Amino acid sequence: MIGLLFALAATANVPAADIRNTCIRHTDYKFEMPKYATVAEWEAHKTRLKRQILVSAGLAPLPEKTPLHARVFDRIEHKDYTIEKVALETLPGVYLGGNLYRPAHGSGKRPAVLTPHGHWTYGRLENSDGYSGQALGISLARQGYVAFAYDMVGYNDTLQTEHAFEKPVYQLWSFGPLALQLWNSIRALDFVESLPDVDSGKIGVTGASGGGTQAFLLAGVDDRIRFAAPVNMVSFIMQGGCKCENAPGLRIDTSNVEIAAMIAPRPMLLVSATGDWTKNVPREEYPAIRSIYELYGKAENLGVVQFQAEHNYNRKSREAVYAFFGKHVLGDGEAAHFTEKEIEAEPLLSMLVWQGHSLPDNALTQEQIFAEWKRARRARVEALDARSRRELLMDTFHAEWPATVIGEVAGENIVLSRAGRGDRVSGVWLPGKGPAAVVVHPDGSEAARRDPLVQGFIRAGRPVLLLDVFQTGAAVAKRDLSGSFFTTFNATDDANRIQDILTALAYVNAQKAGPAELAGIGKASIWTRYAKALAPVEVKLTAETANLPGFLETFFVPGVQLIPIAAK
Repeated sequence: MIGLLFALAATANVPAADIRNTCIRHTDYKFEMPKYATVAEWEAHKTRLKRQILVSAGLAPLPEKTPLHARVFDRIEHKDYTIEKVALETLPGVYLGGNLYRPAHGSGKRPAVLTPHGHWTYGRLENSDGYSGQALGISLARQGYVAFAYDMVGYNDTLQTEHAFEKPVYQLWSFGPLALQLWNSIRALDFVESLPDVDSGKIGVTGASGGGTQAFLLAGVDDRIRFAAPVNMVSFIMQGGCKCENAPGLRIDTSNVEIAAMIAPRPMLLVSATGDWTKNVPREEYPAIRSIYELYGKAENLGVVQFQAEHNYNRKSREAVYAFFGKHVLGDGEAAHFTEKEIEAEPLLSMLVWQGHSLPDNALTQEQIFAEWKRARRARVEALDARSRRELLMDTFHAEWPATVIGEVAGENIVLSRAGRGDRVSGVWLPGKGPAAVVVHPDGSEAARRDPLVQGFIRAGRPVLLLDVFQTGAAVAKRDLSGSFFTTFNATDDANRIQDILTALAYVNAQKAGPAELAGIGKASIWTRYAKALAPVEVKLTAETANLPGFLETFFVPGVQLIPIAAK
């Protein structure tokens, strides 16, 4: 049986170069939409995307929805609308500020719209030609909606953290601005849904720029959003320019266009401008997303408009959104009914939640929020059963147990690849008898061959596979790392190394040469330890346990510290 190891003919060729070195994606990479033939195929992918978004945001499993302790106060009354201040406790000791716009008259259940803002100077309170949060909220209220405008982190009343904060230690725990903003959006939706004057079956979202990112992320992970209008953000050629839009792992093998398509078949309007990265939307992004709506037979639920303008959410863009919502939500297809009227802008200080008030006594600092985030996240993960924890760990590494592994052998040299993935794992294969030993050394296969442990395997006559896992030994290769937000679009080197070990174990297992013994030498011992934890088959682990390196120094995978593994 061992004589057949790695000798079966490959059904496809191993690529000449590892795609993980030659195709490095970034926020300005030109993406394309994959083809999906059926609703079932798309729905399966959509489920994976939802999981990926939540894992990258540190929201898998979801945090406990603790009481919001909503404070709605200081009503400003006008002839046809009212404005109130809102404070929500979205996590214990973490507060979100906003303003609630309501029609002044009438009764009964109303549709509602969440309006997250983008990176304008005054956030939700911006009132300029390019964006007016007040005009948006007031106009929606005049049209019969309840509208809730709320802050990005680090803006206006939501100042317990910086806006674009990032540290490697935060990333190890999946803690960052995107995580807090997406959770705040989910809790803002909880709040609006709880209002007695809101129809919970008619809640939508609209936002522009960074607010557009928040809009389609929320709609993608929460089906309670029934209609949406992401403005000047859905693009194949730019995926977001701020840390608050680029959590590690968020767009590995995907783009904002696919994420926005998750809204299908719910009504959505794509608003674009000729003067920014949405300039191609009518010709490229819109048809791509329309192909998903067509799978459901609901192409009429997707709209597109484009204006001759720079990056914006200006009056013309807002009026297009009002008309689209009017048709699909209010049942009024007459666009002229949704022309924006002039507004009386409120002084900014009169709209601030904490103006004249202090933050509650339990309000936390950024570092205190991080400490509570770690405690609560670890507790939720430890409550999972073993299978769910392994699935979460696999998602954290963006790894898989490959169904098919291609192998090519030339003398002592072997190269492996996952079918259809474009990766390349090189190594040395030394034939023998008995269970195979798979050995990983941080300096590659030739360094492993000289190690006393490997020399013992060879003297015992066992088959030995020495790996050059990603960017080690013979697998070290030059690559262009100049693009922005590398970890948002690409697995880290350490995560790729875990995948390469899994690929090798899957290949050995397919050849019935197991259970394999997996040996990690030096700092590679932590790689092999995680690979064993992920492998769904029996693996005997031989790994050094003394003086293991720290995560920050030599083993960097965002989210990894959420999921402890056994020492052996």
